[in-house]
Amino acid sequence: MFRPLVFLSLLFGVMMQISNYAKADEGMWLFNDLPTKLLKERYGFEPSRAWAEHLMKSCVRFNVGGSASFISSTGLVLTNHHVGSDTLYKLSTPERNIMDVGFLAQSNDQELKAPDLELNQLVDIKDVTAEIQGAVTDEMTTEQAVAARRAIIAKIEKSALDETGLKSTVTTLYGGGRYHLYQYKKYTDVRLVWAPETAIAFFGGDADNFEYPRYCLDACIFRVYEHEKPAKIEHFLQWSETGPKENDVAFVAGNPGRTSRIFTMDAIKFQRDLSLPYVMNSLRRREILLQQYGLRGPEQVRRARDDLFGVQNSRKARLGMLAGLQDPQVLSDKSAAEKDLLAAINADPKLKPLASAWQTISETTAKRAEQLGKGSAVNSQLFGIALELVQMAEEDQKPSGERLPQFADAGRESLLQQLYSEAPIYLDLDQVLLADSIAKTLEQRGFDDSLSQEILAGKGPADRAAELMSGTELLSVENRKKIAAGGIDAIKDSKDPLIQLAKIVNPEVRRVRTITDQLDEQDKQAYAKIAEARFAVEGTSSYPDATFTLRLAFGPVMGYEQNGQQIPAWTKIGGAFEHEQKHQGQADYVLPASWKKAEASLTKSTPFNFVSTADIIGGNSGSPVVNRAGELVGLIFDGNVQSLSGNYIYTDKQARSVSVHSSAIREALQTVYGADGIVKELGK
Repeated sequence: MFRPLVFLSLLFGVMMQISNYAKADEGMWLFNDLPTKLLKERYGFEPSRAWAEHLMKSCVRFNVGGSASFISSTGLVLTNHHVGSDTLYKLSTPERNIMDVGFLAQSNDQELKAPDLELNQLVDIKDVTAEIQGAVTDEMTTEQAVAARRAIIAKIEKSALDETGLKSTVTTLYGGGRYHLYQYKKYTDVRLVWAPETAIAFFGGDADNFEYPRYCLDACIFRVYEHEKPAKIEHFLQWSETGPKENDVAFVAGNPGRTSRIFTMDAIKFQRDLSLPYVMNSLRRREILLQQYGLRGPEQVRRARDDLFGVQNSRKARLGMLAGLQDPQVLSDKSAAEKDLLAAINADPKLKPLASAWQTISETTAKRAEQLGKGSAVNSQLFGIALELVQMAEEDQKPSGERLPQFADAGRESLLQQLYSEAPIYLDLDQVLLADSIAKTLEQRGFDDSLSQEILAGKGPADRAAELMSGTELLSVENRKKIAAGGIDAIKDSKDPLIQLAKIVNPEVRRVRTITDQLDEQDKQAYAKIAEARFAVEGTSSYPDATFTLRLAFGPVMGYEQNGQQIPAWTKIGGAFEHEQKHQGQADYVLPASWKKAEASLTKSTPFNFVSTADIIGGNSGSPVVNRAGELVGLIFDGNVQSLSGNYIYTDKQARSVSVHSSAIREALQTVYGADGIVKELGK
């Protein structure tokens, strides 16, 4: 590692911070660059290549956003109830509300096929940094750089797909400092095997969400099929007999969504003062809208339930992120680290040119602030389909490498699977969402704005939404297929009112997208310099920000202190019944009838939920927790409220990941649900 003598004294402060920081189990580590030395020094454990490959190939990613793992050779997949809830919602009907009553298939022929679920198993990672960085030169304008980077990525992805048949996606790492090609085996025939009632999967409701202690069976099981038969799986996790003990190191393998730990102070302040508050206000608005819609009746409650849960979860998560950024100590630590790094860079003539990256980020952040809340907010599920059809027809007139990334050839199968989903769309709910999004657009742009007037077409938001929904034919999948097959001519000739609205809004959507893409490109180039600077000063043994790709995190199972009380690492099944009594009369604290019926048979000392210091974020939901032997000991389903600032900074003082204990899942399957067939399959 190159460390010129001229700035060794400046480095001392930086390295002291790094040394102190490294004592915590921070890190969402790449599977092709695991911290083997650190693990050996800290825990006396050195993961072999075989251990890492087996765990990697035992993991699964849900396209709806979440993680999972194979738990049998017969294709069983374990994830969270709340990750599977998108499918549970789509499979539910007024007559059989799976979200409420749960589900158990007693045989393969009873398993319910998901309408549009795609699971991805990571099988290979390749470094393609040189190819991508070589395609973008300093002489290019930002617009040229966006086009060149988009073209080379599309080429790499399509070539990999053609060569291997695997879903191939290029992922940006270290803000643009590295690029890796991730290749996945794709499963699209996915069927529901078991799901508990929401009353136990989300026991405690929104009040207990992101809190601890918890008593939740946030788990469900699917099965992947190939050629109409349960898939034969080579890599799957064995089920631990006992689970972890206190202070045992736990390993979490999952797909954390997005972190922003590389962000400069200017970018962080933008998040704190503008972006997060804006997003939270939008979430609060949608939350109230869905709650009001639910007041129409129990069927409306059912229809809005999945969306409402997602909105409430996102709102509370962002509130925690914002709280972290409003902590003066957090900002002080980040600011001090940035100043020390810049001082070290500026002291070295070879590194000094990299300091310009901070000014670039400052400029792009100011431009992002100008764009916040502009554009069009028009949205609903059917309108989203209409806009996608319009844009796909336009993009398909271009070579794959010149298209917007979501319309490139490499991802076409996944795109069409979603576009042609047979999942139910409820017109009354979609109309409410569309009307409110039109009203929001008017508020943001002004009533007299020309685009606002075109959208309204002489009517108020509610009447306009009603007119659009009553006239559209996009509820029919066959009609969507016809329009897609007809291409640009079908779009030009379409009389469908939602297609016509999408054509009106599309230019503004594209304008905002172009600005965003250019700002993203400038940020990529700037953060690539920042990454280069950090590598030079701190060394290359670091992890990149989360990118919804497979990572390994780890940390001991241990409790923490809060408000002068010691919070234990464990809860027990018996505690769920005590928690119900403590909150008697509150709707979200009523255990389902199946649990009350089985109460006398349950072993109440069985561990239920537990916490560890493993570094997780949204997207890790459903991640398997394994021990040194690679055995499944738990299932990540949450973090406590102190962990929510982890998007920007990690601490293990109180922040904890929360898991369902493997023994609790097995106990519930056997004793509460009588799922002996599933239990026999586990780990076999």
